[in-house]
Amino acid sequence: MLKKTVWLLLAVALNVPAAEIAPQPWHLRAASATSALVGHYHYQPQVLDDTLSAAIFDRYLKLLDPEKFIFTQADIDALAEYRLKLDDALQTPDLQAPFAIFKRYQQRMGERFTYARSLLKAGFTFDSDERFNYGRDKAEWARTDDILNDLWRQRVKNDWLRLKLASKADAEIRTTLDKRYAQSIKRLDRLKSDDAFQMFMNAYAISIEPHTGYLGPRASADFDISMRLSLTGIGATLWEKNDYTVIRELTPGSPASLSGKLHPGDRIVGVAQGVKDPFVDVIGWRLDDTVALIRGEADSVVRLDILPASAGAEGEHREVKLVRKKIDLAQQAAKKTILDVAEGKAKRQIGIITLPTFYEDFSGRHQGDPAARSASRDVARQLEELKKAKVDGVIIDLRRNGGGSLKEAIALSGLFIDTGPVVMERDARGRIFVDGDTVSGTAWDGPLGILIDGESASASEIFAAAMQDYGRGIVIGEQSYGKGTVQSLIDLNRVVPDEKAKLGELRLTIAQFFRINGSTTQLRGVQPDIAFPASSDPSLTGEASNDNALPWTRIRASAYERTGDIGDTLPEVMRRHEQRAANDPAFRKLAESSAELLRLRQQTSISLNEVERRRENERQEKLMAEGGRPDDGLLESERDEKFVRKEADATKDIRLLEAARIIADEAELVARRPPGGA
Repeated sequence: MLKKTVWLLLAVALNVPAAEIAPQPWHLRAASATSALVGHYHYQPQVLDDTLSAAIFDRYLKLLDPEKFIFTQADIDALAEYRLKLDDALQTPDLQAPFAIFKRYQQRMGERFTYARSLLKAGFTFDSDERFNYGRDKAEWARTDDILNDLWRQRVKNDWLRLKLASKADAEIRTTLDKRYAQSIKRLDRLKSDDAFQMFMNAYAISIEPHTGYLGPRASADFDISMRLSLTGIGATLWEKNDYTVIRELTPGSPASLSGKLHPGDRIVGVAQGVKDPFVDVIGWRLDDTVALIRGEADSVVRLDILPASAGAEGEHREVKLVRKKIDLAQQAAKKTILDVAEGKAKRQIGIITLPTFYEDFSGRHQGDPAARSASRDVARQLEELKKAKVDGVIIDLRRNGGGSLKEAIALSGLFIDTGPVVMERDARGRIFVDGDTVSGTAWDGPLGILIDGESASASEIFAAAMQDYGRGIVIGEQSYGKGTVQSLIDLNRVVPDEKAKLGELRLTIAQFFRINGSTTQLRGVQPDIAFPASSDPSLTGEASNDNALPWTRIRASAYERTGDIGDTLPEVMRRHEQRAANDPAFRKLAESSAELLRLRQQTSISLNEVERRRENERQEKLMAEGGRPDDGLLESERDEKFVRKEADATKDIRLLEAARIIADEAELVARRPPGGA
């Protein structure tokens, strides 16, 4: 969802800018092209006037300071002069107003984290009944600096208490937090004008509708990589830790892995192009800038200056020369496994296909590449392998799958139905189009389950809804996200021709999609046939959490015939599930932990009393039904990577195991049917 595309500045802390943050010439062209396209082609276009300007102003402040920890009411009053000028900023275009707002944000962020550091010397006591109010999105702006400083005192006190409860000594806590806040301030040097521009453009786009968005040139390139699941580079996953770019893992078969000279934990301190160019020192660089240097054309040479994981800061460096190749991001592709399910004397095998996203190599498809990667092709191949293994049923696991290619959702549906409509679309003119599977035959016609959760969205919902409407499979899990809109990605350089500068891309909502039964998944999502304890509240995390989401509606149903016959077995399958859920200690514990998780997500404050907090933590740990890591008070970048990976491997997936039992029950009941019977 779009919320995930506007994260990049929310944790950036600043003081006095090291480099001027100012509008660039290409920003003006991109802003003009974007506003023209949104105004003419959006599914629900809005006039760019003072009313919309006010909405953009409020949205911009919400993106910059979502919990009202940065600005005071005095700041808001000072910035109010721009409230009705942001429409002019986009149409003129003149971006001085939004950049002025961003500069105020920069200044205040630096002041807040500098104040946070100043609190560490004295330390804290934790014997009062004080509570930290962290959920402030609906709160008023702090009236004075003193009030905001007190909120920051509570925030730092909470950071300290988390580390204290993880058995850290005061000296270690002081060092950890001082380094954390100092790192936030140092990110100043890494902030760019492009970041400010992208944040403002997304404030404009989201003010129209939640899934319209602007992708700057680099974000656009990353989106393309995520969709085609390949890039040209060395095959290493990197992260940022203590001013270093650190190797997190190596892709098997990649240049980095095959070299034998790189290992997780190694630090990249310099990057050079070709065999003769000098090294560029990348210590303290933003991660995306370092990554951009390492990526390049296939078969070109890149040299890395490596400080080994085992070496200290003054340790001996080594130079590693690599030839870039096309890297297959297999970890993000569909994966299959087989679960053995035993109920009494009966034993059945259930094939699990986990699909993280509906990916598609757009450029490969346009070029006619028969090997172009796509979700449906990978799943079709895995279904053939599962049939050879003689599995009794199949589950398509779409949990945390936020969508992707609409074409791939339709193609995936075609693997389980013969032919017929899959989804309907209504455009801005009210015209309705039906998209469906036209390829005869199926890849799997046996028992099928579709596992969804609150993060299953868009293309995931199209597929799950189609399987439910056809009666082709049992939808299991939680209510899905509720995104029922269609987006088109527009390259702004095609709108503004003959430009040398990359202008980025616009993700524009152009239509709304509907199930073939006529209803939309918008807001309400897909309701499972068999519901599991919910781990999220749709009103807080789903489409319904967006204050300007499109409403639920329906149109006339498409002409289709139910091809599945789960109706006669579903009541018995549900009865068996409910019996297991009532008697299985692990599933009962899952229900308890899910209820506790929902309670915590609805909570907006937390105790700063040590005794009370220990009691709360103990209660939560007892309800942990699916493994996980106790709260150690650390950020991901401060944590030992090996510990993180070990904990993730130990997680037991209770929901998936129960889903497999459900489909095993379905397989058993189907096997009992007389030949030709219904």
